[in-house]
Amino acid sequence: MSCFTLSYVEQLCIWLIVIIAAVAIIRLVLPRLLTLFGPAPAGGGLVFQVISIILWAIVAIFCIYIAFDLIACIAPGPLHLGR
Repeated sequence: MSCFTLSYVEQLCIWLIVIIAAVAIIRLVLPRLLTLFGPAPAGGGLVFQVISIILWAIVAIFCIYIAFDLIACIAPGPLHLGR
């Protein structure tokens, strides 16, 4: 895959969503792990929140695939961005 093609940008967007979802899950889990050393923080539903993040990441990835497929239909052939 060469740089700045449509498929490159698509994969970059998908990886950004995966990284953002992973960071969000870590931000949820880390305070719970720290409760081993102190009192529990307010709020609950850790499993529900993790599942919610995963579902939104799947929906966002699905939307990216559809958007880039539609762009590929509009502009057939290799589409290069930049240069």
